[in-house]
Amino acid sequence: MSLQESGEMYLKNILILSQKQDAVRALDIANRMGFSKPSVSRAVGILKSEGYINVADDNHITLTDKGYDIAIKIQDRHHAITSMLTSLGVTYDTADADACRIEHVISDETYEAIRKAFEGK
Repeated sequence: MSLQESGEMYLKNILILSQKQDAVRALDIANRMGFSKPSVSRAVGILKSEGYINVADDNHITLTDKGYDIAIKIQDRHHAITSMLTSLGVTYDTADADACRIEHVISDETYEAIRKAFEGK
């Protein structure tokens, strides 16, 4: 089963948090994403059951290899699409917001073509 956009967003945010701090907890995710703790707890349970994250006894959340691969893919797409849009003259804030939506729906083929076209620009 493929991961839905919301799951990808959780994984990307867990990755970002783990790059900034030693431990990631559900409360950290809730604060970053602006969601309620019960909503995050539900999502964490789903991501854990599907093998994308691990939750330790101390409630620290880490990405599995499978979750990390998806999070990196989404984060890379976000950066590349934001960069591409700003190079076209789109303001950073708009490009960042648009990239957040595009990163989940663009096909691998289209993304690779765009990435290659904008490489080195």
